[in-house]
Amino acid sequence: MTHKQTIKRHADLMDRMADATGVDLELAVMEGRLDMDELGDGVMACTGCAKPDECEHWLTEQFAQTETTPDYCRNTDLLKRLRDGKKA
Repeated sequence: MTHKQTIKRHADLMDRMADATGVDLELAVMEGRLDMDELGDGVMACTGCAKPDECEHWLTEQFAQTETTPDYCRNTDLLKRLRDGKKA
C-alpha cells in the first residue's frame, strides 16, 4: 500500500470511528473545537496503529452509536473530548 493509500485508509477509519462514537468531525472543526492540525495529528496517530484490519471489522459490527472505542484506538482521548463538547 502506498503512503497516500495508507493516509486515505486511516482518515476513513478515523472518520468512521468518530461516527461510531457520535462525533461529527466536520462540525467540530466548524465550531472551533478541532483544528486542522489536530485532525491531521489524529489521522497520523491512526496510521501508527498495528490493528487497522481489526478496527475495520469492529466498525463494520457497530450497528448503533457507542461511547467506547476498541482498547487499541489511538484516538480514544481525542474522540471522547470532542464527544463531550470540549475544546483542545
